Amino acid sequence: MNVKNIRAEWAPNVTRDLLAGTVVALALIPEAIAFSIIAGVDPKVGLYASFCIAVVTAIAGGRPAMISAATGSMALVMVTLVKEHGLGYLLAATILTGVLQIVASLLRLGDLMRFVSRSVVTGFVNALAILIFLAQLPELIGHGWQVYAMVAAGLAIIYLLPRATRAVPSPLVAIVVLTAFSIAVGLRLHTVGDMGQLPHDLPFFAIPLVPATLETLRIILPYALTLTMVGLLESLMTAAIVDEMTDTTSNKNRECAGQGLANIASGLFGGMAGCAMIGQSVINVSSGGRGRLSCLWAGAFLLFLIVVLGPWVRQIPMAALVAVMIMVSINTFQWRSIPGLLANPKSSSFVMLATVLVVVATHDLAKGVVAGVVLSGLFFAQKVARFFGVDSDLDEALGRRTYRVTGQIFFATAEAFHNAFDFREPLQSVVIDVGAAHFWDITGINALDRVVLKFRHHGVAVEIEGMNAASQTLVDRLALHDKPGATLSVGAH
Repeated sequence: MNVKNIRAEWAPNVTRDLLAGTVVALALIPEAIAFSIIAGVDPKVGLYASFCIAVVTAIAGGRPAMISAATGSMALVMVTLVKEHGLGYLLAATILTGVLQIVASLLRLGDLMRFVSRSVVTGFVNALAILIFLAQLPELIGHGWQVYAMVAAGLAIIYLLPRATRAVPSPLVAIVVLTAFSIAVGLRLHTVGDMGQLPHDLPFFAIPLVPATLETLRIILPYALTLTMVGLLESLMTAAIVDEMTDTTSNKNRECAGQGLANIASGLFGGMAGCAMIGQSVINVSSGGRGRLSCLWAGAFLLFLIVVLGPWVRQIPMAALVAVMIMVSINTFQWRSIPGLLANPKSSSFVMLATVLVVVATHDLAKGVVAGVVLSGLFFAQKVARFFGVDSDLDEALGRRTYRVTGQIFFATAEAFHNAFDFREPLQSVVIDVGAAHFWDITGINALDRVVLKFRHHGVAVEIEGMNAASQTLVDRLALHDKPGATLSVGAH
């Protein structure tokens, strides 16, 4: 890679990358503390994790400008483990999660993202935007009119300042201005310091204090598998979103490996497992971050803020960060998807809405995406099945009927394929022309077996014509009708 390419990947605009990373670092602090509280651990566990994960993924990840750190979705998985077994087992599970994610990279599981439909991605994004907004309500409601005024002022700065200048990210200006105003006036507002104690020390390397036994593996493996799935799913979905926002591409398998290395580092330095964060990634991109430097700086500056500038950071009003996160929610939501509900095919709209509803109802991004992918697959199978058909003509002189099959033969069309044949018609022979058809799975092959063997059972000779090479390979491996001694089973009569 030449110098020009390195610069394009790391810092196409050094100033904007550093400023964007600064905004992200400030926004990471309260969230990392909140996620630590959710998981039932000390705030420093989430803060150290955010530092380690952001720095490592900046170097090893597959998506420049994407922010990874401690996340709420991962924290929810850890609650029971921490409660029943303690912090040591959480750190061990975090390391094992990293190992499993590297294995996923070697298996090229990142390539599976191409099976996630656009409707699922849109539903994922919209659900995440809703969850981000709902997460701000506890800091917004019931804290007095001053909070509403501060949030409104923050949003005004965020959206109006870019009309005058884009030299400095408007979210950073909003945080600085509202913090200065709050300190100067002496407003008694909920601050970052009220979220939890900030650590004073740097993270240090340490092996988790757990027994190196199969019993330990039995305890942490189920949690590590869930963390692996949730972390990779959220990271790969976020990478796809940032790809679209920046009109660039990313290496999904490298991202899997990068997330794995980051979680191993996090567990070895006292942090919890994490993954990509759509909210902070949107902040970074919206603030002008495009290179790996923005992610690296976000992690490094986060550690500097909590260890060196802790007394100042504690005074940042939560209202300022709420304004930034509401901006993230507004910018993340795919507003054009609302009129698209009527314009798009009903199945696509249904998949998108189902993904949103499952995510919002369960607060589990993985469940929503899995539900959306399953529904997409079912609707796709239904659509493909519509193009399947069988027609025929009879040669009375020869007593032969020729069936011509068109379309795809798989689990959704196998029964229709079988039912298209008349096994009671008095014939000498049957020709099944599959030149315009394709067999996809064992269910389709089984249907072909049943058809051929039924005709033979009634004394009718069967000839299959036009089968393509791929279908023939599947038939050679799985079919029974051309094997010696093959007969029709009782259940197939």
